[in-house]
Amino acid sequence: MSFVKPKKSLGQHFLTDQNIARKIVDSLGSNVSEVLEIGPGMGVLTQYLLQRSELNIKVIEIDHESVAYLQQHYPNLEILQNDFLRVNISDQFSGEFNIIGNFPYNISSQIFFRVLEFRNHIPEVVGMVQKEVAERIASLHGNKTYGILSVLLQTFYNIEYLFTVSEKVFIPHPKVKSAVIRLSRNNRKTLPCSEDLFFKVVKAAFHLRRKMLRNSLNKICLHLPEKYADKRPEQLSVEEFIDLTVIIENLEKT
Repeated sequence: MSFVKPKKSLGQHFLTDQNIARKIVDSLGSNVSEVLEIGPGMGVLTQYLLQRSELNIKVIEIDHESVAYLQQHYPNLEILQNDFLRVNISDQFSGEFNIIGNFPYNISSQIFFRVLEFRNHIPEVVGMVQKEVAERIASLHGNKTYGILSVLLQTFYNIEYLFTVSEKVFIPHPKVKSAVIRLSRNNRKTLPCSEDLFFKVVKAAFHLRRKMLRNSLNKICLHLPEKYADKRPEQLSVEEFIDLTVIIENLEKT
């Protein structure tokens, strides 16, 4: 496939290194045959996905020029011209589907929050994102990079930081490095507490991450248990955030 220099759109930097493109595609498992590629652009990943005969590929792309290019070069490819952040993507599949993509930098976090909404339909995600975002998602508690995305994604997925990608293999060149990560759905189906409250607790805690939880969560709970009150959010593991939410929920009932 000859590479056509595309316009930069939606904060996306287009990959030009074919070896890395192949490596990203090879990172996607074959546990599920249905695959959705987000933001295929000019098809640098798509061409290798289509070589995997065990997979049924769909792509979702919002850019008109990219859609026209894909229609011309891959006439049998199923293209959803839509916004992944807005469409009810599960309507496009009869069962589970995996996700892959070179995610636009400026909406990558929103993509992962969207994945969380459909997590029971999405067993695996392989995505290339800004290196800083990848490190944050994969970060364990006790690290400064540990945050909202770390906790929420690790609650429902096992995270693997696969490899770093140089800024030199994109058009246009970004100012930062990228990285490829893989999310694999874990066995947690439900939480022992309100999911809405859990999300609310995590987000409120990290909104004031430098403060102790007694201060950052005082609008949610005035009397936190002593074992959590004097801690900062990055000190709590996923399991401890769940436990804290259970305690808060029970306090609200009394």
